[in-house]
Amino acid sequence: MIHLDPARTAVVAVDMHRGHLDPAVASLPLAAERCGPVIKRAAALFADLRGRGVPIVHVVTEYRDAAEIAANPFWKAAHDDPTKARKGILRHNLAGSPGTEIIPELHDERDVVVRGKKRYSVFAPTDLEFVLRRRLGADTVILAGINTTTCVLCAAFEATNRDFRVVVATDAVDSMDGEDMHRFALKLIAAALGWPLTHDEILQALAPAP
Repeated sequence: MIHLDPARTAVVAVDMHRGHLDPAVASLPLAAERCGPVIKRAAALFADLRGRGVPIVHVVTEYRDAAEIAANPFWKAAHDDPTKARKGILRHNLAGSPGTEIIPELHDERDVVVRGKKRYSVFAPTDLEFVLRRRLGADTVILAGINTTTCVLCAAFEATNRDFRVVVATDAVDSMDGEDMHRFALKLIAAALGWPLTHDEILQALAPAP
């Protein structure tokens, strides 16, 4: 079983904002029936981790205008394609819109917020790596968030490439691409990138070494 040092570990909560998780305003919504359960599970995990001294870092997608999204040719094409899960993406998380607000149940005044994420990467063009290494002294990340198939998976690849120890909180991730793709992403992470662990397994890994 992996052992995690809480003093060297941080949660990276990826795009746990209303733009994915609040069906009333979401521009790229997770299935409505899945929003409440993943929020509830993530809130319980975050509360337990804060209690063990593990900081939570929220990374939030935010665009100045639709042109910043449309600069990506695939996304521009997907916007008007009714067959794509990401149709309407040019309206996603524009600055000042409700979608950019972190889900209240997941946010605490002690948390760190990193804004300005513009692509699947949590590291570019943000200062996340600076926050993790210099502010928090972390060499291990516990990934949570939406979507397992894109931004969480990309975060796992990029954190691995930067030699962070990578854990994915399986109770606190989900994907708008459906259950099969969600499960496949977790299998890929387990094969090549890090440790997918449940809430209880994470707490066990953070327990003092015998």
